[in-house]
Amino acid sequence: MNKPNSQDAFTIERHGDLTLISATPALESLEFGLEEQAAGMIIEQFRHQENPLVVFDLSLVDYFGSMFLAMLLRCWKLVQARGGMMALAGVSTRAKELLRLTSLDMVWPIYASRQEAMEALLAD
Repeated sequence: MNKPNSQDAFTIERHGDLTLISATPALESLEFGLEEQAAGMIIEQFRHQENPLVVFDLSLVDYFGSMFLAMLLRCWKLVQARGGMMALAGVSTRAKELLRLTSLDMVWPIYASRQEAMEALLAD
């Protein structure tokens, strides 16, 4: 079986001013060390953008670990520094529990669907 690489773990789409990052099931088995490569690819999408709007769609992922949480925090810090907003969508029950235990559910708004998250960020 092939090991997933950082490009298999995400798809990135632009919707006007909004960047939609969809995690794939490959995220759950991403090799240690590739999270830095993945973070770089994702951050590059909005590094130079003013007021970036970023949605992470996690509907295809049941669980993620500390490496992905660190990447989310890194993205959020950059989004905040650039005056933007970030939200999560489609978070599984298991992943919501991890976010609750780390109090990160208080940091990012969590929406049921990517559409709901996109509409909320674009409305603000």
